[in-house]
Amino acid sequence: MSATSNSTHDNHHGEGHGTLRSYMVGFILSVVLTVIPFWLVLGDVFDNKTLAIGIVFALGAVQMIVHIFYFLHVTFRAEEGWLVMSLSFTVLLVVIVLSGSVWVMYHLDENMMPSHDQIEQVKQLP
Repeated sequence: MSATSNSTHDNHHGEGHGTLRSYMVGFILSVVLTVIPFWLVLGDVFDNKTLAIGIVFALGAVQMIVHIFYFLHVTFRAEEGWLVMSLSFTVLLVVIVLSGSVWVMYHLDENMMPSHDQIEQVKQLP
């Protein structure tokens, strides 16, 4: 084998798997993106729970992007873009499942059990 084929084979087709610096940047970003939602929730920073939930979900999405880029090394160059395309489809499916689940849980909470006042009104019917 020639020297060029060994270096290409060892380097996984010319793409590196990251340096210590890139792993440390990814780790620090992950820690920061984990601490901020804990601070928001435990510190009761916002009076509006919808805003807090939105920020927590957004920071979670950013954290997933950090993990994908810094730790999984998925880029547009990797495998001619097929990884990004399959990842995009997976993200679309996850968004559909999560938003549908939240929607179902919200409506179950609203419509499942009658309130105490409704039960008392039914009891007083002739």
